[in-house]
Amino acid sequence: MYFSPLLFIFLFFVVVSWIVSSKLKSKFKAYSKIPINYGMTGAEVAQKMLRDNGLMNVQINAVQGTLSDHYNPNNRTINLSPEVYNGRSVASAAVAAHETGHAIQHANSYSLLEFRSALVPLQNVSAKVLNFIFIAMFIGTLALPGIMNFNLALQIIIVCYSIFTLAAFVTLPVEIDASKRALAWLNTAGITSHDTHAKAKDALKWAAYTYVVAALSALATLMYYIMMFVGSRD
Repeated sequence: MYFSPLLFIFLFFVVVSWIVSSKLKSKFKAYSKIPINYGMTGAEVAQKMLRDNGLMNVQINAVQGTLSDHYNPNNRTINLSPEVYNGRSVASAAVAAHETGHAIQHANSYSLLEFRSALVPLQNVSAKVLNFIFIAMFIGTLALPGIMNFNLALQIIIVCYSIFTLAAFVTLPVEIDASKRALAWLNTAGITSHDTHAKAKDALKWAAYTYVVAALSALATLMYYIMMFVGSRD
């Protein structure tokens, strides 16, 4: 049985992503059992961090899912999973502070966050274009004369994956900066102690690794299609 290089890339990063995700979940589970100073919930941590930074126009919501926490710059909302919103632990405090870090980035017009937000519409269009091309390839439309040749399809795929890869690598410093803001505030506000601060840092470190894997996966896929295009021209 023949396995294409793209399939190997896909399987490799699926395995790596699963390992990192499993490690993150185990860390979150372990640190969810460790209380923080003042016994604050994740929602209360986020609210205090917002107040300490002079932000009064950001709403904090509880959303469904596990580790589904995110900041939405479109409506200025911090969306926390139930475990984080109601949790009174190192894990919930770290995640809540991290998402609040994004709200602070937004308020301060952090350039990389604005750039990442500007890439979202391009990512959405690219995803739709790729779906069309891959479906067309599957049913054989690209083999029909006058519609689209293989090299043109590869060029479009490369452009789309270039956008995905750029967005993935721009996301890395955005996430790292949000974690730095979170950890600095948790320390100065006295939410974490000497012992618990290291655990909060460790939890956010493993969360960052998920973005590293996503960026490398996008880059590997992009390079595969570039090499395929170069090879098709020889």
